[in-house]
Amino acid sequence: MGGRYAQALFDLANDENKIATVEADLKSLKAMLADSRDLRVLLASPAFGAQDKSKGLAAVAAKAGFDPTTRKFLGLISANGRASAIPSVITAFQALSAERRGVVSAHVTTALPLSADQARGVSAALRQALGKDPEIETHVDPSILGGIKVRVGSRLFDASLGTKLDSLKFALKRA
Repeated sequence: MGGRYAQALFDLANDENKIATVEADLKSLKAMLADSRDLRVLLASPAFGAQDKSKGLAAVAAKAGFDPTTRKFLGLISANGRASAIPSVITAFQALSAERRGVVSAHVTTALPLSADQARGVSAALRQALGKDPEIETHVDPSILGGIKVRVGSRLFDASLGTKLDSLKFALKRA
């Protein structure tokens, strides 16, 4: 469902020549969702009606200074009772925008933050492996213990220490 809404928003933003602006708004909203438990609960909980969700999103959008196109879209999606689909809409919109720019989106997870040199190295390795410029989004997850996880589309390259230890544990149990 998120893909259809994302495609509609992408087409509208393209017609209005505002793809970059709408994408920046959605990226900002994605960060807000990651930082605010209350906002996530508002969007996901059936305890709040469409009108409450619409008012909450309108307030967030106004405070953040979102473009009118983004604000109208958020109002429409919440009025249609689809506010819980916003995270998937954001992901699908970012994928459409990246495809249009000729880049590929990569999600990189490490146990510790990457240094600038490490980030350049990961970017160069992905560019060589994929044949396209990568747009890297990094996450820090101490539970992987070490190594790196890279997700590009539906493909996952997992060279994390946690996964290797789990594989070794499973192999030892079978033996």
